[in-house]
Order: sequence, then C-alpha cells, then structure tokens
Amino acid sequence: MSSKETYLGDVQDVDGTAVSIILSKDSLTGFVYINGQGYRAGQIGSFVRIPVGFSDLYGIVSQVGASAAPKQESSQSAELGNRWMRIQLIGEGLRTGVFSRGLSQYPTVGDEVHLVSEKELKNIYGQPDKPYFVKVGHISNADSIPALIDVNKLVTRHSAVVGTTGSGKSTTVASIVNALSDGEKYPSSRIIMLDLHGEYGHALKDRANVYKINADKSAKSKERELHIPFWALNFDELCEISFGEFSNEKDRNIVMERVQKYKNFSIGKYPKDGASADTLSVDSPIPFSLHHLWHELFIETFGTYYAKKSGKPVDNLAYEVDANGVELKGNPELGIPPIFKNVKNEKDDDEKINYLPGALNLGKQLLLLGSKLRIPRYNFIFRPNDWNPEQDGKVTRDLDGLLEDWIGGDRPVSILDLSGVPADILQTTIGALLRLVYEALFWSRNLSQGGRHRPLLIVMEEAHIYLNDELKGMASKVVQRIVKEGRKYGIGAMIVSQRPSEINSTILSQCGTFFALRLTNSADRGHITAALSDNLDGLTSMLPILRTGEAIILGEAVKLPMRTVISPPPKNSRPDSQDPVIFDEITPENSQNPGGWGIPREENPNYAELSETWRSQNPRISRVKQ
Repeated sequence: MSSKETYLGDVQDVDGTAVSIILSKDSLTGFVYINGQGYRAGQIGSFVRIPVGFSDLYGIVSQVGASAAPKQESSQSAELGNRWMRIQLIGEGLRTGVFSRGLSQYPTVGDEVHLVSEKELKNIYGQPDKPYFVKVGHISNADSIPALIDVNKLVTRHSAVVGTTGSGKSTTVASIVNALSDGEKYPSSRIIMLDLHGEYGHALKDRANVYKINADKSAKSKERELHIPFWALNFDELCEISFGEFSNEKDRNIVMERVQKYKNFSIGKYPKDGASADTLSVDSPIPFSLHHLWHELFIETFGTYYAKKSGKPVDNLAYEVDANGVELKGNPELGIPPIFKNVKNEKDDDEKINYLPGALNLGKQLLLLGSKLRIPRYNFIFRPNDWNPEQDGKVTRDLDGLLEDWIGGDRPVSILDLSGVPADILQTTIGALLRLVYEALFWSRNLSQGGRHRPLLIVMEEAHIYLNDELKGMASKVVQRIVKEGRKYGIGAMIVSQRPSEINSTILSQCGTFFALRLTNSADRGHITAALSDNLDGLTSMLPILRTGEAIILGEAVKLPMRTVISPPPKNSRPDSQDPVIFDEITPENSQNPGGWGIPREENPNYAELSETWRSQNPRISRVKQ
C-alpha cells in the first residue's frame, strides 16, 4: 500500500507520550480507503503509527477536535479550528512487524502520522500458533483478528476483571478460565477459584472439582464437601473464627498457652515430619482437639466447688444425665457444656459452694465458641470429617490430603464454593484459605509440586467484599503479600470485582493486566485509570459505552491495548449469574412462557418448600418431606 493511502496528518507537538497532530484535509472526510476497505479516520481508541527511521512508533487516539490542540496555541494553530488529534504513544516496532512496548525514541515536529490497517494489526497483536498465547475473543472492529493473551504475563503478573453488574464479567471469567484450563494445551495447569455465590460450578463442570458446604453428592453432580480444618489456621485466624475478641492480653495469652500445650501433646503422640517440640509454635498446622480444649476451659471458667468437700459438684454426681436426658457432664464432641450447681454463699453452710479459685475470665469467648460447635453450619471448619482430630490429636487425613484436593486434583480447576459460609466468618475464612495456599507454595517453591514448577492462579470473585480498605480482615493482608511477592514463587492472582474503587489500591496497582468491561461509575473508572501504567485516559473514557461482553484489555499480557469482544462459552456452560427474565417478547416458541411475570399463577403454590429451604439454607431442597 502507498503511504498516501494511510496518511492522516503531521506531528505538531510532543509532550512526553502525548502527541498532538494536525489532520490533513483529505482525512477529514471521515473515511480512508486501503486496499478497497474503508476505515474511519480519527476514531477514539483506534491506532496510528509514526514512521521514524527504520521503525514505527505506535499510539492510540485519545482525543479528536479543537480540544485536542496543544495547550499553548499559536495564532496559526488557533486558525486550524477542529483539525486536531491527540494520541498516546504506547510502543514501537520494526518494519518486519516485531512490536515491543515502550519507546527508545520520540517523534519530532513534522513527522507523518498514518492510520494502522487490519493487516498491520495482525502482525502486531501476536501469532495464534504460539503456545503461550490463548484466544479469548476477537478485536471489536476486526473480526478476523483474534484477541490473544500471553499466559506467562497473565498468571504471574496478576490481573483484574472489572465491570458493572450485567456487563458480562462472570462470562468473561469463565471464558478465560476455560482457555487456561485446556487439558491438551496445558496438561499441568492448576487454578483455584473462590466462588462466593456458587456461579461457576455449572459453567466449568467438565474441568473443575467443586468443593461446597452441603455438597450434592449425587452421581450427576459429583460435588465434594468443603472442609477447612480449624487446626490448620494460625492462632489469630483461629481466635477470630472461634473465640472472638479478648478483653485483655492476659486472657488471650492463656488460650495461646493451652493451644500450644495441646499441639505439643499431639505431636508427642503422633509425630509429624517437619515438626518437633523445639520448632513447634502456636501457629503450626498441627491437629489438636479444640472441642476438648473448649470443655477444659469451660470447667475452669464456670466450675464451682464445695467449700468443705473435695471435687467439683459435677464429679460428685452418680450419673451423667438427669431424668430429662440432660447431659450434666457435658459432651465436648457435640459442644454441650457441663452443668454446675449454683454458688451458695451462706456462712457455715455444709453445702456452701464457691467458684473455682482463680477462675478464668473467658466466659463470653467460651459461650460463643460453644454455640458455634453446636451449629451445623460451622461443621465445615469445626468438624471437618477426615480432618477432625480425636481427643489425642489423631486424624484420618493430614494436611497433604487437603492440599492435594485443592491444588493437585485430577482436574485443572478447583472451585471453592463459599456460598454456604456464615457471613460472620466469611472474610476470615477467605483470608485463611488464601494464606494456607500461599504458605504451602511459598515453602515448597523448589519442589516438584511447588509454585515455580507448577504455577497456580487464584481467581477471587467479588473481591470488593473482602479486599476493602475499610476492613480489618486478614484477606486483604494476604492478597497484598501475594500480589507483591507471589510472582517469585509461581502464584498469580486474578481480582474480579464490580466495584474496583472499593478494592485496596495497593492490590489493584500490582495487577499487570486489566480486563475492563462496562463501568458506568466515575469513581470506578478513575480507580482503573490511576492503576494503569500507560497514560490511556482517552481509552478508559470508553468504558461506559462498551457493549455487554465487550472489554478493553490493557497491560502486560497483551502487546497493545485492545477493545475485544469476549467469546462466551456455550449457553449450557455459562455461569449461573444471568438476570431473570421478567417478560420477554412473545414468539411462537415462548408463547406459553414469555417470562416470570407472564407465567399464569399456580392454583396451589407451595410456600412450605420455600420456608424449608430458608431454614435449611440449602437451595437444592425441592420439596417438603411429608
């Protein structure tokens, strides 16, 4: 093609990476024809090139019209009116088509500016045959150009998928994970997804193991129970989930010493490779019986003594249950507390009863933990089946089995469905999960299953819920550590959120690649713009007008920022996050069911099953047992 066909104008002002251009009269017609194909000249977000010596500089159009003129206008430039274009330089390439980000030189006044044709874009965007590229869609204004993502840069340099509700965010995540978990292309890929609403189990059913509280264990579903053993948590996490806050440091230290004692007893009876009495700390992931620790502390806190007799009243009873079947000695395994006789302060009374001398001041904490030990919704953490310790610390499965399930399963994706986690411990649970995975791969970084040999991608859905600056939870601290240091140990993070402005700015700024879908909130757009390394205000200003399923992909995993139409998975493999249909256009196919409000009312609606699912907090219950 001749340079005349692509010519747009000349450089008139250079201000760092921002370049102001005077448009030629020919390009003002709006269309430029190259090889018989028409191109709109001066479209926001389109690419231009500036030939300089033996290479080309590339930029993105960010502004067109009178407002794109240089700030210090001369009388001559003022006469040009709206014949201005402003671009942001983003990289350079040799005439052979090799493109690289960054600049080794700048344009000068008078350099020609040319439109970039579709043929040139194909050379710049990458080669589909390279194994480290995955296709997630196609360029919005060029269906023949695939949108290719460099997995090397995507995984370990971290990424973020952001977009308003209904912009196609969940479908985009499912498409990316589908591409990254291709068993033929990447047989050793491994991905963990934190799924807060249970959206992805159906979408990724063919390549994911789903771990869920109250799992559906039918042959069709194949869900697995989610277990997070309490003894694998560090002491701070354990306290937040079980005991709550302590009124003073003394009470906290008492509990710390008891936990240490129980763990020491456990490894004394069941030695663990890598742990010894000399190296053991209260944070070491060693099995111990929290139930019996709770029972022991409960007796010391609430127990009463006869003033003139030895032993506690509960020990003087000849039976363990009363006439009504109440367990007077309590049951540590079930979280049932012992029952003590009330204090009697009558002087010289033979039956005078006092509190245990030096009784602990842990009443509030022990009552809280006891209630949680009795509530089935907390069983996933306090009664984790094969990981539930006996009184002496014996477990059926150890930490290696837990890690093998999560990051070494027979499928590349592990979905940790957290939709059943009680809200009061959700943030701490997420922080504990992330810390467990991070520390396991951190310490095993040089081993065959460590992060350097088999990198891991952690996808964090609804990240604004637990990575908010206003929260004191541990999740934000752990993720900050992952995004700062994880690259060295083969741990990558993908942050997914509809409110990026609520996410900790340190976390967002460490994301090397952004998939920015439609964002209508100005604060959210500003947060994304501030986190980008390139000065691409003009490109991010397009975010409010993107179509559903369309994204602007920017950052290290792509050679050039690109406006992309994401290829959705098949309809039967999409996340369970679509909006309910209120009323659809009536067609011959749906004339009997045009949507939720178009369905005839049931004669005998069943609200009993509604209340049952609410009480059980299990949406799979479809009918009430008669």
